[in-house]
Amino acid sequence: MESKKTFSTFRKIAFFEGLSFLALLFIAMPLKYLMDMPLAVRIMGSIHGALFVAFVIYLYLVYNDYGKNTKWMIKAFVASVIPFGTIIMDKEWKQEELAI
Repeated sequence: MESKKTFSTFRKIAFFEGLSFLALLFIAMPLKYLMDMPLAVRIMGSIHGALFVAFVIYLYLVYNDYGKNTKWMIKAFVASVIPFGTIIMDKEWKQEELAI
């Protein structure tokens, strides 16, 4: 079992991945389609994509290092593709981190 650092990093990445998803959906997409500013989606989409990849990598690390079950991993992944999902899940993940 790893130190709390891996889980803490996972939570931080998950939170910022969730924020970037919201910014992509509610800021960049309206700018693209309502204000004809496609660069907003390109920039925010790239940031969100990088955070999503980091999220998936750390999701696997937490799953592997802390002995999480497949149900936990699927639930976390689903949270990452639902708006506000990772932000809502952060409370549960914080409790899990404190229990380590």
